[in-house]
Amino acid sequence: MQTDIVTRNQFEERAKVVKALAHPSRLLMIDELSRGERCVCELRDLVGHDMSTVSKHLAVLRKAGIVIDDKRGKQTYYRLKVPCVLNFFQCIESVLEADRT
Repeated sequence: MQTDIVTRNQFEERAKVVKALAHPSRLLMIDELSRGERCVCELRDLVGHDMSTVSKHLAVLRKAGIVIDDKRGKQTYYRLKVPCVLNFFQCIESVLEADRT
């Protein structure tokens, strides 16, 4: 039974990561961060939301372990903590392509 609990916990942790990815604005920010570090103001301009909304999205990504932040003076910069998350994007594209055929 202990194995079942460990397995269930693993799936719950995986679900947290997938849920963090499950928003178009967060996906857009992750895509942008795949090109390198960005400040919050750049991500705000990219997604077209107010600073509060962008900060909340970034907090979700940070809590899930997808991004990390670096405060420099008044600016906060973000970068991908685990660039392998982009592999998930490729998998999604494969699913979408297979669905079209």
